[in-house]
Amino acid sequence: MSIDTKQKNLKEVEEVLQRAIKKVGVKKINDLCKFIPLNSGGYIHHFTLKKMKKKNPEELGEMVKKFIINVDRPRAVAPKPRAARGSRKKRDQITFNKWQLDRMLNIARLAGDKEIISILSPKKSLATYKRELIQTIRQGKIDQELWNGYVEGVNAQNSIFADHSLLSNPSN
Repeated sequence: MSIDTKQKNLKEVEEVLQRAIKKVGVKKINDLCKFIPLNSGGYIHHFTLKKMKKKNPEELGEMVKKFIINVDRPRAVAPKPRAARGSRKKRDQITFNKWQLDRMLNIARLAGDKEIISILSPKKSLATYKRELIQTIRQGKIDQELWNGYVEGVNAQNSIFADHSLLSNPSN
């Protein structure tokens, strides 16, 4: 297809889109999306409409003619049904506020349960662990939990790197 025919097709599609805008009474081309249905339900996304305008203007023109221009009274398509936001949450998961979490962490510390302490403690970055370790060493203190957290972070990082290198070099 030559450049002239592409420009001609684009001009024709622009004219069809302008006629559709006037017919439906919307302000922008993106607002036409609500009048063009999809096979999967709902209406066409505005990104898809823009993409079709550039890559496949003939098909877009045909869709606009079919669903807007050649129809006596075009009707807006109902949006695709989606799950409510609250239903996506995990229902069996217990949530605690900061005060409750701190209290449980103190109880675990008093009981000496290191596993629960590590689960309830907020996760820190390796840089934070390094900084805090250096500060405690300068103060002449030894914090075993801080060291264990640092070691755990380094091991986790090393395992991620090892997994990544295995994925990128499967021949090893």
